[in-house]
Amino acid sequence: MTKAREVIFTMDFKTIIYDARDHVAKITINRAERMNGYNMTMVEEMCAAIDLARQDDEVRVLIITGSGRAFCAGGDISGAPESHSRFHRHPMGHMLEMREGFHQLVLSLHRFDKPVIAAINGAAVAGGLTLALSCDFRIASDQARLGDTALKFALLCDEGGAYLFPRFMGLDRALKMTLLSEVYDARTALELGLVTEVVPHAELEARVNDFARRLAEGPPLAIRLAKRMMYKQREMTLENALEDAALNVMITNPSEDVREGIRAFREKRKPNFKGK
Repeated sequence: MTKAREVIFTMDFKTIIYDARDHVAKITINRAERMNGYNMTMVEEMCAAIDLARQDDEVRVLIITGSGRAFCAGGDISGAPESHSRFHRHPMGHMLEMREGFHQLVLSLHRFDKPVIAAINGAAVAGGLTLALSCDFRIASDQARLGDTALKFALLCDEGGAYLFPRFMGLDRALKMTLLSEVYDARTALELGLVTEVVPHAELEARVNDFARRLAEGPPLAIRLAKRMMYKQREMTLENALEDAALNVMITNPSEDVREGIRAFREKRKPNFKGK
């Protein structure tokens, strides 16, 4: 793969680490002392980093992972000053914290048309599970734990879990997980449809990097359109889905990448896609 950059691109964030090179951007949630529980600052920084990756044409794939022992353990309920948002004393604060906070993160990922891989290195519970399910692929360490613990604290799965959990697990299993506050090991989560793959913990980073590399070597324009087609067409009739496909090939079929793919096939070599 042709390297897009020789030097890692970094930005100065307080709660996350963002870097990008070789067509792959990576967000590492960096609140290990709080099991990567989210607060408003972290959510805002993640949204900003996702927007950086969206605007950077050199970035073709995004990885999200956590530092330490957790991927993300949901909201930070420690009571520490940094866990409070600017809406803390607002009469509608609880609603605004969700609407202007974590919901924006879920929507940012929903609107992001490049592939996103969650590298689940540890606990992904409550909002952390919602974050993982907002990604396109979930590659989990065999030490990961996934589930919904919100009701242990009489809280709701208000980050988007009520929408996402049943779509991945089915309604009865999602209800069972949420109402009984169940947390599953990685193999059980795989059987339930919550993760894409499970790998030995020591191999997680290598596997995710290889997965990202393979995606980054693909045709960027066609991959982005294929992703959007699959998400959009879930809500369409067959007739509308076929029409959507017909319109999208007006973009891909005349592209230089298609010509490069055909040339590479005929010349028996690996194609060099440029997203043109």
